[in-house]
Amino acid sequence: MANVSLASVVATLYDNTTHSEDSYLIRDLGNGLFLDAVMDGVTGHGGEEASQSVAQALEAVSITSPDDIVTVLEEQNADFFQVGGGRFLLTTVSVALFMGGPLYIISAGDSPIFHIRGEECKQLSGRIGGILRMGTAKAIGAGEDLVLQRTEVALESGDRLVTASDGVTDNVNMAELAEFIRNAETPEAASTAIKQAIDDRLERGITPELLGGRFRHDDQTGIFRFF
Repeated sequence: MANVSLASVVATLYDNTTHSEDSYLIRDLGNGLFLDAVMDGVTGHGGEEASQSVAQALEAVSITSPDDIVTVLEEQNADFFQVGGGRFLLTTVSVALFMGGPLYIISAGDSPIFHIRGEECKQLSGRIGGILRMGTAKAIGAGEDLVLQRTEVALESGDRLVTASDGVTDNVNMAELAEFIRNAETPEAASTAIKQAIDDRLERGITPELLGGRFRHDDQTGIFRFF
């Protein structure tokens, strides 16, 4: 059953000063419908160009179903692989698409999406803390045939959604991230708290032992959406 009456508010965290290879996109599709996407270009492999190209393609496409997103990503993969041969023009992509029914998650690579409801936090795509999850698809451009990770989730009022690059999740673990999100009154407050934690760890050069104990320098992107 369609849930077109479910409203949401959104904020971002975006610090692209390390490699300039992250991109993100937020599309308001009207009537509470939206597309959120994070692209994390692979360093040293044309990542900046690749992530920007995917963002532009997702911005331009007319969306009537998740299949439109799949088509765009397959086209981008074919273009990248033709030029780069799997070694150049590489980027992750994680897309959250809401069209009034379930939330559709479509991803390639390791950029994580989290769904937080009360005390429960579920990872819907990607990885966290440097550990590649089984079944996670390769990045866009890495292979001739693109295998996308796809899932769906029913949304409720009070749910919270995070779409991020690993510059965020390599320095704030999943439990911490979920706690920041739960404690925040607004997505802007969540963004500010998480960025402050990352900057503090950058200054000290360390992270919690769970994340390896050493700060990981990378671009940082997060989209925080509260329903």
